[in-house]
Formats: sequence, C-alpha cells, structure tokens
Amino acid sequence: MGFLDILRTVTGGMDDQPAHEAFGSVLQATPLGGLSGLLGQLSQGGLGEQVTTWCQGGQAAVAPELIRSALGEQHVQALAASLGVSPDEVAGHLSEHLPALAAALGERPAAT
Repeated sequence: MGFLDILRTVTGGMDDQPAHEAFGSVLQATPLGGLSGLLGQLSQGGLGEQVTTWCQGGQAAVAPELIRSALGEQHVQALAASLGVSPDEVAGHLSEHLPALAAALGERPAAT
C-alpha cells in the first residue's frame, strides 16, 4: 500500500485534504506533535543538513535506516502504530516522501 493510501485510510479518506496536512494530523497524535516536531527530532538526530535542504525545497535523499536512527525507536514505533504499518515501512515512506512534505509546508524544525 502506498503512503497516500495509508493516509487516506488513517484519516478517513482525507476529504480532499492535501497529503502534507493529512500527515500533519497523524503526527499531532504522536509525541512528535506535528511536522515541525518530526523535523526537529530528525535535526537533533543528525540530519540537520538534510532537513534544512528539504525546508528550502531541496530533495536531499536520506536512507530509511538513517531516518529510523535519527528519529529513535520510540518515535518510529509511535508513527507505525498511528499509521497501521511496520516500523520499516514508516522509515521507507518517510525517506521517500518527507522532502516533498517539508517543502510543501515550508516547514521549519521545532526548536527543542
């Protein structure tokens, strides 16, 4: 199942809601508290350069293993539970889609 299909399932169809807003809603229900919290955690976890690039519209690639390591197991597990997928799938989807989601919002990492 693709990432957008997962978001549609979790959010009850998305009701024409853009993917970045639907994902932000899912993140609000986790300890990360939203996309800026997710980006902040990734920055703290060693991916600050990539997060900055994403926020500026760049598409810096990051391997799923690096996403998982930077987020930490607790956050990966929480996202997996919220989305109803495995932790490996969460890392893979984030690796693939996070640059575009961050750019769509012009999001900045939360200060921690």
